[in-house]
Amino acid sequence: MTSYTDKGEKPDKGRFRHFHSLTFWVGNAKQEASFYCNKMGFEELAYRGLETGSREVVSHVIKQDKIIFVLSSALNPGNQEMGEHLVKHGDGVRDVAFEVEDCDFIVQKARERGAVVVKEPWIEEDKFGKVKFAVVQTYGDTTHTLIEKLDYKGLFLPGFEPPLFKDPLLKSLPPGRLNFIDHVVGNQPDHEMVPVAEWYQRNLLFHRFWSVDDKQLHTTFSALRSIVVANYEETIKMPINEPALGKKKSQIQEYVDYYGGPGVQHIALNTSDIISSIANLKKRGMEFMSVPSSYYQQLRKKLQSAKIKVKESIDRLEELKILVDFDEKGYLLQIFTKPVQDRPTVFLEVIQRHNHQGFGAGNFKSLFEAIEADQDARGNLTVLTPNGESDFM
Repeated sequence: MTSYTDKGEKPDKGRFRHFHSLTFWVGNAKQEASFYCNKMGFEELAYRGLETGSREVVSHVIKQDKIIFVLSSALNPGNQEMGEHLVKHGDGVRDVAFEVEDCDFIVQKARERGAVVVKEPWIEEDKFGKVKFAVVQTYGDTTHTLIEKLDYKGLFLPGFEPPLFKDPLLKSLPPGRLNFIDHVVGNQPDHEMVPVAEWYQRNLLFHRFWSVDDKQLHTTFSALRSIVVANYEETIKMPINEPALGKKKSQIQEYVDYYGGPGVQHIALNTSDIISSIANLKKRGMEFMSVPSSYYQQLRKKLQSAKIKVKESIDRLEELKILVDFDEKGYLLQIFTKPVQDRPTVFLEVIQRHNHQGFGAGNFKSLFEAIEADQDARGNLTVLTPNGESDFM
């Protein structure tokens, strides 16, 4: 693992503040929003649809602390852009939005450096104030919306109104206790990770924050490489992954195959109390990856000689199947959901950090072995032939 300390020159203008929201294009936004509210502890925040004057696209906005998801679907037959996206990718993340300062400056610099500007800066307003937007293209069909709140005091963004319905059942369920988006991971086909990372460095003035290669991240069967890029303040972290050749198909390659190209693989949600969070989410019926008890036997041995002390009960972590990664300075706790749709593509991570800014490299082998077991159940754990093609086991 490599951690980078050089942030580059601090931009004098055009600061990236934090993740604003993630927009999913899905087949049925109302039902998808209900899934995240019921299973993950989100609540209805805002709505835009036929009742608010939006005739083409409906959007249900849900929120948990600082985390905002927008679930959007086409309203009419023949919406070619959303229809083709859905056929190709299935339900997935279309846009990762950042709240920024000086949107015009960021767009101008990005354009000068070769970025594709999908939509030039524009302003929307309602009785609560004004917001400036712009959209740039990143990997695959994914975009970044830049959002500059000029003086906006509304519920979400102009054009959105309070939800038409609030599910009374949600108040009776235990809280999710998730606080903010920690990072958003983008999977790429082989050999496309470095160009994508360089796109962020060149066009958005992000810097390399952390990286690992397939010598460090591998199992008996599969491997990956990853570069994490971040804004100057390091409030936004975007890991960029690619598969590495192994004996069988990497879960990164499985994602690319089923998503139809590069895209957002998972969203990591930060919590300050992962034990309560996961206990509650499991009570709500959320499905998580599991690891064998041997992982915790090995963990206890490793922690005996470690320089750090894990405050949480290892027995409780084992009961909930929460993973632990650590170095000499601190540790993190993490767990991953199963895919949140039928295609084995997008999933979620819950993470708690104790003075540890890594991404769980020490858990790679255990996690990938659990994922490989699921791949095998799906019939997607394949043997790679010498020319790189695959045969099903």
